[in-house]
Amino acid sequence: MIDQPLELPNGVILKNRIVKSAMSEALADARNNPTSALMELFERWGAGGAGLLITGNTPIDPWHLEHAGNFVLDAQSDMGRVSELAARAKSGGAKVLAQLAHAGRQTPEAINPQPLSISDLRLNLPGYGAPAAATDAQLEDVAEKFTRSAELAQEAGFDGVEVHAAHGYLLSSALSPRINTRKDRWGGALENRARLLLSVVRAVRARVAPGFILAVKLNSSDFEKGGFDHRESASVAQMLEAEGVDFIEISGGTFEAPTAYQHSSKKQSTIAREGYFLDYAAAIKSALTIPLMVTGGFRSGAVMKAAIAEAKTDLIGMGRPFIVDPDFPAKLLSGEIAAAPSVEREFPPADDLPRGAVLNWFCHQLALQGSTGAAALSLPLIEGHARYLASIESATTHLLEARQQQAGQEPLSR
Repeated sequence: MIDQPLELPNGVILKNRIVKSAMSEALADARNNPTSALMELFERWGAGGAGLLITGNTPIDPWHLEHAGNFVLDAQSDMGRVSELAARAKSGGAKVLAQLAHAGRQTPEAINPQPLSISDLRLNLPGYGAPAAATDAQLEDVAEKFTRSAELAQEAGFDGVEVHAAHGYLLSSALSPRINTRKDRWGGALENRARLLLSVVRAVRARVAPGFILAVKLNSSDFEKGGFDHRESASVAQMLEAEGVDFIEISGGTFEAPTAYQHSSKKQSTIAREGYFLDYAAAIKSALTIPLMVTGGFRSGAVMKAAIAEAKTDLIGMGRPFIVDPDFPAKLLSGEIAAAPSVEREFPPADDLPRGAVLNWFCHQLALQGSTGAAALSLPLIEGHARYLASIESATTHLLEARQQQAGQEPLSR
């Protein structure tokens, strides 16, 4: 079942159901352009047998990054390097999407002390500044920036884009009644809270080719009291289908409630720890005719096949197995292995570790894989965590230095 091709609504065919979901590579240079290490990483993944690859957070605006090291796709991008990234990622036969994003209030304070957000509600975490509530004109400009970035992705040779409307970033926060406290046409009823996302999708669909894939990543729930919930997610998914989206990826959580980033214990049953969002996705899928992708926790081929056979998902999104063995999709599809690989070690519970330690350890492994060709899976957890934080600190310093240099040469807008 997972080896079967899938035809998307726009006619594009994915060669199988395995997708390399977005991970935070942090391998851009100080001018936010793809580095050789990022290209090497995607070329290896592309040769590994997956049907589709999705880039990590690719901001549409250099002032609203997830963190320093994000590859930005905007008018300042080095399109030669962007095109090379797309070509190398596609060289093994996989389709490739750029995941377009705007971090909103989840932009680190060092990068932007007053980021643009749907409201002035500050993120309840250290290291993030007080956001400014966007004006009507600024929200319209956000939709235009997403659209322009999608056009650039098409120009560079990507097969499509995924609009990131999950995990608490700007489009996700606009959907949340907890964060979106506006009283104008962008807030209140769900139809208004969905206006920004729908404006982005409608504009992108109108200005790219029919065969250019348009996907959306959507929370099944924010998993926060008063936030975007499962019922609203199903309604928004139907709105997105009506706008011509080719598939929807289901995830969940935000920086404050990091459901999608947590690791599960190997002591849990296979079914309990795999497919974190399958139950939520099944209800959404029943309301749609377009394909659905579920990301989070999948490992065994049997669970993947059952999820598709039981109509809970059409595409299987995975991230960390690509760090352990970039070639695992081909091995899984051929029957050489029965499950995607996991790190052969048990991490302590998240509550016993520094915040984000396991995620940061994996992100450091990504950087190693891109720069040296191999991860270092025996590296102590805390050491990998510390190295990643140091690399982000260094990248932030270089980013700010590059901004200062640019400021004397060309105008920068915020």
